[in-house]
Amino acid sequence: MDTDRQFKDRIYEQFARIGKAVCSPKRLEILELLCQAPKNVEVLAQQANLSVANASQHLQVLRSAGMVEGHKDGLHVIYRIADSAVCTFIMEMRGLAERQLAEIDRITKTFLAGHIGLEPVNRGELLDRVRSGKAVVIDVRPGDEFAAGHIAGAVSMPLGELEARLSELPKGKPIVAYCRGPYCVLAIKAVERLRAMNYKAFRLEDGVSEWQARGFRVTREAEMRR
Repeated sequence: MDTDRQFKDRIYEQFARIGKAVCSPKRLEILELLCQAPKNVEVLAQQANLSVANASQHLQVLRSAGMVEGHKDGLHVIYRIADSAVCTFIMEMRGLAERQLAEIDRITKTFLAGHIGLEPVNRGELLDRVRSGKAVVIDVRPGDEFAAGHIAGAVSMPLGELEARLSELPKGKPIVAYCRGPYCVLAIKAVERLRAMNYKAFRLEDGVSEWQARGFRVTREAEMRR
């Protein structure tokens, strides 16, 4: 084999390692979860609806491809995204799939038809209300994800705490809920519950990654303590 051909084959073999690592739906979901915050395997297994053993196997594949890394923390190994470019790659790949695969739109519309609170919201008008303080923004993800990064001015209100903390939400302002992005259902459940209790609630389709990609500010807990 000539050296030019050997060089190209070896290089594309390395590129293909990334493709092989992300060819599993569950590994894509794990990466999206880790783009929210570092997590241990038990938490990832629970959030991705996997056994701990299966979650661990998926993490080893991602780790061998250099997409995640882990460090020991007591009895647990905490996994995190190895480079922020991984999250950018996942967002870009999702956008490509949305543009090229009509099935995504059909699946989404079928799901939305069975829920309230998922109808399209005018993002420009909504963002103006958020920036002017005319709406309350709640982050309904788990607290660790909020601490790792959240929309500036948002209040942490995990979905499981929503009913117990209703007194913190004004009835006179729109409530804007967000979670992990356009395919996360936590914000949808929050909107449904709030509307059932006569709150004027809406869902922001953007998660933190999308918000940041649009050029808006994201705050981290460490910055808030300074």
